[in-house]
Amino acid sequence: MSTLALPVLAAVALTAPHGALAAGDEPELDYLFFKERVQPVLLQKRIGHARCVACHAHRSPALEPLSAGAETWDNEQSRKNFEIWKLFVTPGKPLESRMLLHPLAEDAGGDAFHAGGKHWASTGDPEWQTLADWVRGRRLGALAIPSADSTRVLQTNAAGDDIHVIDPTMREVVGVIRGIEAPHGVAIAPDGKRIYVSDESLQTLDVVDPKTLEVFKRIPLSGNPNNLAVANDGSKVYVGIREAPGAVDVIDAVSLTKVKSISVEGPVHNVYVVPDGTHVFAGSIEGKTINVIDVARDELSWTIPMGAGVRPMTFIKGGDGSTRQVLVELSDLHGFAVVDFGTRQELTRVEIPEIPGREKVTEGLQGSPSHGLALSPDQKVLWVASKLYGAVAAFAAPAPCRADREPPKGKSCVWEMIKLVDVGSHPDWLSLTPDGKSLYVALAGDNETAVVDTESMEVAARIPVGNVPKRNVAGVLSAR
Repeated sequence: MSTLALPVLAAVALTAPHGALAAGDEPELDYLFFKERVQPVLLQKRIGHARCVACHAHRSPALEPLSAGAETWDNEQSRKNFEIWKLFVTPGKPLESRMLLHPLAEDAGGDAFHAGGKHWASTGDPEWQTLADWVRGRRLGALAIPSADSTRVLQTNAAGDDIHVIDPTMREVVGVIRGIEAPHGVAIAPDGKRIYVSDESLQTLDVVDPKTLEVFKRIPLSGNPNNLAVANDGSKVYVGIREAPGAVDVIDAVSLTKVKSISVEGPVHNVYVVPDGTHVFAGSIEGKTINVIDVARDELSWTIPMGAGVRPMTFIKGGDGSTRQVLVELSDLHGFAVVDFGTRQELTRVEIPEIPGREKVTEGLQGSPSHGLALSPDQKVLWVASKLYGAVAAFAAPAPCRADREPPKGKSCVWEMIKLVDVGSHPDWLSLTPDGKSLYVALAGDNETAVVDTESMEVAARIPVGNVPKRNVAGVLSAR
């Protein structure tokens, strides 16, 4: 693409052509779609043509000059490009948008002349259609519908520098959070207006805007972080510090600063807020301990020695919302342990049954044959990851365990495996959608996220993501 005269830019800006449509009729132009889909078109080399950027780095409408050695623009440059180029389209109307008409062949409906030549012979050209999709309001961000809150699954990639945003309705990636190298944990604020990511490479808590999927704040931590959790009221973020001697950093969600570092017993692997929000559980592999923090005081209240490294956890709650039991995976246990919250005593250990003749994975387990737990919203089914079998096991939670601290007299509190679902290589984390209908399984060995339909208990989809996907989370992101 080449010259649109400078006076035209001024006229477009001053006369506000977007106002030609009735209020509310214009689709919102999505920045992320522009950044990820439109900008590559502007950088594309076509045989016999100069790239759009070759002219527009010096002419109107302007494109930011590429930094030395860069193949594309950074976030700041992309935002500037977006603010300029959106002035040369009419939202909702590709065939009235100069950006699309100038490089389009005249016999296909384009303008008579374009100093940069005609790039597209017809409106059916894939590049032209990409630009048209942007003008029509197609979104690539976290929200498919800008006027409504949307459920999303966020999949981190432990050996990558990105986080994939999955739409559980379409079961496909609809956005990517970039620029966080070696992301560990990820969490969504209760109001859906922020995404929090523990950044191992920078030792920071990164705060992401769900609408643009860009990091807008990095908060220094006291050491290398692992997983994190957000207080039920959204006021604080708790980040586990894996470096010895171990700590849980407390981040104020208003000021976005670290306000405290709580000393605990052992480097922290995973952090959880219990269902009623009163305590934070921080597990330590090296310390073989569950550290329990009082949220009101942000102080260590007690510890629960487990005799083995503490890995993922989930919680069974009573009818009043209080925590009844803790379900916890341990090093070298192919299953999970059950801990009574009131007495702080381990009740039992449940193992995934041996399957005669079934081949087992033995390499790369790092002492963690089971890593991933998810309890259905009705607390009837517990899903347990099995790296040994490349599967997830569904256990029926016994009714007495769901409701009472101790089984009623004459009733046995027995966990029974009801299905083993093959999913793929090294399932490393599990998350259920809020409605409980889909289980998302991070397959660290396949670079995919598997989707298990929880009713049929079968794999419904496999979604390509990034390098070595591990932690994921499902929740609602806000459009407001």
